[in-house]
Amino acid sequence: MTGRPAADSTGSSNRGTIFVEDASVVGATRFAGDQFILRLHAPRAAARATAGSFAHIRCDEAIPMRRPLSIMRASADEGWIEVLFKIVGLGMQALAERRLGDTVSVIAPIGHGFTPSAERPDALLIGGGVGIPPMIFLAETLKHDLRAFSPLVLMGSELPFPFECVPSARRLDWLPEHVGSAMSLLESWDIPSRLASLSGFDGCLQGYVTELASLWLSSRSESELAQTEIFSCGPTPMLKAVAAVAREYGVPCQVSLEEYMACAVGGCAGCTVLVQEDEGPAMKRVCVDGPVFDAARVFSQESAR
Repeated sequence: MTGRPAADSTGSSNRGTIFVEDASVVGATRFAGDQFILRLHAPRAAARATAGSFAHIRCDEAIPMRRPLSIMRASADEGWIEVLFKIVGLGMQALAERRLGDTVSVIAPIGHGFTPSAERPDALLIGGGVGIPPMIFLAETLKHDLRAFSPLVLMGSELPFPFECVPSARRLDWLPEHVGSAMSLLESWDIPSRLASLSGFDGCLQGYVTELASLWLSSRSESELAQTEIFSCGPTPMLKAVAAVAREYGVPCQVSLEEYMACAVGGCAGCTVLVQEDEGPAMKRVCVDGPVFDAARVFSQESAR
């Protein structure tokens, strides 16, 4: 096992916090829709990972370009991280073929994650497709302080969900009773969750996950909205829609962006996005300046039109 700081052209801001590790595969689970969860023994990454950070993974020695994957869970005590992915292209196919005991080169944890605030304890977590993993990580982070935070997790997918779905034991009065499917893991953490899909899955809202969000937000009073913050990850069109919902109800929103990355440590600047700073527009690198940004700064009302 090696663990050494990754090369960093951004100066000292990330030095000593991003590591290259030869991680070993300690768990692999396949789900419908060619979706996989890999558990990797990567203790340095596990010790420093936060909700919203990601790993840059070499899928195979014959494939030079690494792939960025959001970290879904991490155990500092046991030294593992989990990543969720679906097969798209040769890289993900090669990663899906990894077996228990195989070695995988990992650069992690990379990026600035979500920053929940006790001033807004009602956290609405919205994940779509491959944007689901950071929401699970954030939910697990918040569950350690459920006296301070009240998270609600909403997830959408057109593929079968990559986890066990169960009928929720928790009644949510802002929803029709038939929308009762939840993630089993979140149920065990006593965190409410609901699912949306256009694929006709039982127990799901037949629509977009943003429709679920609007139903919940519209049921809340002005004082309750003042205690609410949205956290989201998913495809760009979904994030734009989430930003519009946040704007409609006047609540802050943090989004984790998905962009193509080459180096993932700030050197190539291939993942830059336009961000509206107080001083004016600026180009920011998703890998090291993000991937989490204020939704209002990357999806302004004008850009959403």
